[in-house]
Amino acid sequence: MELEVTGEVFTWRGPAPFHFVALDDDAAAELAEVATAVTYGWGMVPVRGRLGVTEFTTSLWPKEGTFYVPLKDAVRRAEGVEVGDVVTVHLHVVGL
Repeated sequence: MELEVTGEVFTWRGPAPFHFVALDDDAAAELAEVATAVTYGWGMVPVRGRLGVTEFTTSLWPKEGTFYVPLKDAVRRAEGVEVGDVVTVHLHVVGL
């Protein structure tokens, strides 16, 4: 399964800040249909991603009726991405 996510980068403050982009409603609904087939626990969905030319692996976080794409610091730095920027992330769900 391939997804393209465009959204604003935001932070969630925990013990350390995390940076995310949220899936839109349509992409979240499409992913929810197959998430149970690939999750490894807690609803986390493993993906390979690409932001600009930077490729990465991560897991989508189920949250507030959608899924959040974590953007690692190394990925954001490589692409010059800051909080508030609107970005497009290409995702491939691992295991489908």
